[in-house]
Amino acid sequence: MPKLCCKIGPSILNADLSQLYIESQRLIDSGADYLHLDVMDGIFVPNLTFGHPVVKCLRNKLPNAMLETHMMVQNPIQWIAPMADAQVNQYTFHTEPCDDVPLVCRKIKEAGMKVGLAIKPNTSVTLIEDFIDMADMVLVMTVEPGFGGQKFMKDMMPKVKWLRNNYPNLDIEVDGGVGPNTIDYCAKAGANMIVSGTAIIQAENPPQVIKLLRESVNKEINLNASV
Repeated sequence: MPKLCCKIGPSILNADLSQLYIESQRLIDSGADYLHLDVMDGIFVPNLTFGHPVVKCLRNKLPNAMLETHMMVQNPIQWIAPMADAQVNQYTFHTEPCDDVPLVCRKIKEAGMKVGLAIKPNTSVTLIEDFIDMADMVLVMTVEPGFGGQKFMKDMMPKVKWLRNNYPNLDIEVDGGVGPNTIDYCAKAGANMIVSGTAIIQAENPPQVIKLLRESVNKEINLNASV
């Protein structure tokens, strides 16, 4: 099996969205492995961001970047084809509003994208156990989805640990309040894909913050690999 790889994906939610391409390029130049794009419909979460036309414009400017869309939407199957047309690499959707999670997973794969399963803080990780084998990644939210800048919820770490213990080669992502002060909790629990918004974007030295996050995760990956 391939070795787990640390990936840092800044969330652009707290960036200057009027300068989306410039901000995104700055993050990639700072060492980001991918960009985490928060798509909200104002229904599943009480906020509204942007949709596939914006993502498509961004893809045209960044042809080689890995783009993950975090679909905080009530009807995730509706946006699969448009996001595939925008050449999104990974389509991460919330299981909570879905009647047929396997169908959504299959449609995402048929559209040529990787599958991410996301769960809110109040959702038990065992509720997605039947679907994990259909996914490329599981996202454990460490804040309530919908807004940036919230406080990290440390009590979500047992979910990450359960996933890592039961699926040692799975990509596990954390999103919400993650930065230099909270990264060690995530790394020790077993997360290897790190979404960080405010802590990177508002930092005086974003490359330094990304480097710090990466070092914390790689330290744990290497420790576990040597056991």
